[in-house]
Amino acid sequence: MKPILVSIFLITAGITSVFAQEQAALYHPQVAIMTSKGEIVVELKPEKAPKTVENFLEYVNSGFYENTIFHRVIKGFMIQGGGLTPDMNKKATRPPIQNEADNRLSNRKYTIAMARTGEPHSASAQFFINTVNNDGLDFKNKSVAGWGYCVFGRVIKGMAVVDAIEGVQTANNGMMQNVPVVPIIITNAKLLNPQKEEKK
Repeated sequence: MKPILVSIFLITAGITSVFAQEQAALYHPQVAIMTSKGEIVVELKPEKAPKTVENFLEYVNSGFYENTIFHRVIKGFMIQGGGLTPDMNKKATRPPIQNEADNRLSNRKYTIAMARTGEPHSASAQFFINTVNNDGLDFKNKSVAGWGYCVFGRVIKGMAVVDAIEGVQTANNGMMQNVPVVPIIITNAKLLNPQKEEKK
């Protein structure tokens, strides 16, 4: 091999090695969401939605999601939960977070995203799992109508549980529509792979 080709090969190999190390070093938290229908495990993307992932994990680690429900289920669209108790009372939350929907993650089937009101930066604790490809929920521009909904991870285990929840019977409950007739309870949410602290 000629000297120039050797140099190019070594440089390319070095870049590939550094990239591989960086990829390996990425920490992707995994959270188990235990429900009355079974377990759903989501893998989060802090490199794409750092504030959103941090916020979600704070709610997980504080036990906030225990005894909340999936209170809005729309077949062919999504399942939403994480903010109401079985008696349909809203839990008090921390202040809302910045919308990070402009992270190029799309609302594809089995991704998890933040629920919010019509105000783009109003997400707090509630989340939803897409049950179909919902590209229409993606970021388009930084207008009120264009902000979209922030995807911050995806389901890696328990797709059948998501499907089962999507298929439950729903009805109106007071002012709320698409509420499961039999409550789908989140009994617990737990971080499965805490990040190890580096030794100094």
